[in-house]
Amino acid sequence: MSSPSLNELPKVAVDLKSQLEGFNPSNMKHAVTQEKTVLPTAEDVKQERQHNNLIQDVENFSTDRLKRAATQEKFVLPNAQDVASEKTQKALIEGVEAFDSSKLKPTETQEKNLLPDKDVVQQERAHQNLLNGVEHFDKSSMKHAETQEKNPLPDPAAIEQEKGQQQLIAGIENFNPKSLKHTETQEKNPLPTKEAIAQEKGA
Repeated sequence: MSSPSLNELPKVAVDLKSQLEGFNPSNMKHAVTQEKTVLPTAEDVKQERQHNNLIQDVENFSTDRLKRAATQEKFVLPNAQDVASEKTQKALIEGVEAFDSSKLKPTETQEKNLLPDKDVVQQERAHQNLLNGVEHFDKSSMKHAETQEKNPLPDPAAIEQEKGQQQLIAGIENFNPKSLKHTETQEKNPLPTKEAIAQEKGA
């Protein structure tokens, strides 16, 4: 195979060629490659060990340790109730299959359409008249009416009561505790008299 000629070689852009020729490797920054190896946790090591032990037990298992077991097939016979139910069902199926349809008597189907009574007709008519009255109602027969809003004013007694309540609330909100006088509480425990002691003893 002959080497390609100069015309057959791929063309490189002039600006790219000049950049490649004038590239200085000293302009590159030094980088340190860090290799990170994540160590498994204690839980991972424990699971891996259990998995390996399980695989070794399976691979090294000896079938000589197995005991021979005989399979016992149990065939439960049906009781008297099951036998009677089976006979009844079988007789029923045979009776349906061997049934002679020629023994049936011819019958004629009669269609009965019960008419509604007078009460139902009257209720239906009243309902229909009500619907017709609503659908064909003439709005022009209605009279114009103006709505009057009435807001009755409170009487003098209610006004005085409202004022008294507002003054009480204002007095509580604006009360100054500094206007109170200091007082001392005196606890008095009077002793019983002779008459009271005598009455207590006599009781």
